[in-house]
Amino acid sequence: MIINHPNFGDIAADRVIIFDTTLRDGEQSPGFSMNLAEKLRMAEALAELGVDVIEAGFPIASPGDFESVQSIARKLKNGPVIAGLARTSRNDILSAAEAVKDAERKRIHVFLSTSPLHMKYKLRMEPDEVLQLAIDSVTLARQYTDDVEWSAEDGSRTEPDFLCRCVEAAIKAGATTINIPDTVGYALPADMTRIFTMLRERVPGAEKIIFSTHNHNDLGLAVANTLAAVAAGARQIECTINGIGERAGNAALEEVAMAIRTRPDAVPCQSGIVTERIMMTSKLLSTITGFDVQPNKAIVGRNAFAHESGIHQDGVLKNAATYEIMTPESVGLTKNSLVMGKHSGRAAFRDKLRALGYGELGDNQINDAFRRFKDLADRKKVVYDEDISALVDDEIVRDNDRIRFVALDVHAGSRGPAKAVLELEIDGQAHSAEASGDGPVDATFSAIHKIFPHEARLVLFSIGAVTEGTDAQARTTVRLEEAGKMVDGQGADTDTIVAATRAYLHALNKLLVKRERTEPEALSA
Repeated sequence: MIINHPNFGDIAADRVIIFDTTLRDGEQSPGFSMNLAEKLRMAEALAELGVDVIEAGFPIASPGDFESVQSIARKLKNGPVIAGLARTSRNDILSAAEAVKDAERKRIHVFLSTSPLHMKYKLRMEPDEVLQLAIDSVTLARQYTDDVEWSAEDGSRTEPDFLCRCVEAAIKAGATTINIPDTVGYALPADMTRIFTMLRERVPGAEKIIFSTHNHNDLGLAVANTLAAVAAGARQIECTINGIGERAGNAALEEVAMAIRTRPDAVPCQSGIVTERIMMTSKLLSTITGFDVQPNKAIVGRNAFAHESGIHQDGVLKNAATYEIMTPESVGLTKNSLVMGKHSGRAAFRDKLRALGYGELGDNQINDAFRRFKDLADRKKVVYDEDISALVDDEIVRDNDRIRFVALDVHAGSRGPAKAVLELEIDGQAHSAEASGDGPVDATFSAIHKIFPHEARLVLFSIGAVTEGTDAQARTTVRLEEAGKMVDGQGADTDTIVAATRAYLHALNKLLVKRERTEPEALSA
């Protein structure tokens, strides 16, 4: 059966719409705040990945959120639908409408709790009041766009009869997509099958709209529940890169996309995802947020295509299909390639950046990245693709940071306290300080605190290597906590202390963004 949609036209029965909420639900995760430049870069990467809808944010949440959604709506042309989230209040809907109004294709996404638990304790409303609010909010949103999505928050724990009534009312009011979220990750795949089958069979007008599934991973079942919903007729999948999101996260886009590609016999559907860009997009998000995926993460973990068992290695050498159900190349994974060195020129460097997915960088960004590359090549015997990606991300993703690293001198050893002399640039002004401490890292972090006093507490400090060898770049992660808000920062450099400094400054800059964000009441979905 073909469904006609205002933003997609005629949609074939086997076409699955990929709705990415990395910039909204994903950013709600503790520590995952992004500034405007980072959100724009991530949105461009999602468009290149082939997602159909980008939920760009929650405009009413803060002026920064509004600006982000508006900027993405204005910048991304000939690409995905741009959606803004809204509660059922008039101000929320008007804010979302204003934020997305300049998008070539736009959507307002309205959500409302429907479970007995949420209605009683969160909304403090009777079912009939909730039903009327669903009608009124969708009706208002339809005044600003033909594409309105309505979500039944905590839908998986909603009473079946009431869920049917709400969905029917939302469709009659003009909703073009109906989303049934498993908001707290409570459902099992059988629940998804039951819910979507029931809605398609019982709700008048169900054949004219798109059903959407949005699953959280509290029981580790988000992807399984998503695929069960698709099998039961859902044709929009709400997901995030690397599975980030509230608590245990959301269904991971990369896992869903590769399940569809790898098992067409069991999931006879198609998506528009360019799977060869999955690894690149995953790494970009990790760099921006400061959160690496775990080594055994499906699809994008560093061990996803690694084989240590002798039996497995023997099988892979004879025929990769013996132990690999997909190729590394199908998700954009390539082997180390030694093609760049200290004698490489700017043109070759620019070509390498394009090959690594950095095709839209400006001249100033290219120059800054090339300067760091030449410095790295002078200090490092072997320059791998991973080295280039690490330094480019470290330099360019932080392009609009308020606090920027300039220089560091450290004296350390087994005799006496370590000393650090640090130079930073804050809002364009040069600052410096000298400090001592119990080791070079402690001394350097004390110098940062002297230059930029703050109340943030260091709760995690870890170091890893980008590649192999004693001259490998260190990739350092720093986690800061302030007033219950947590952020992670990352930095890379062949000097471990410099890498640590960059990571701390990255976290501080993210904390400044976090300070400006105020969570609206009862934000979820």
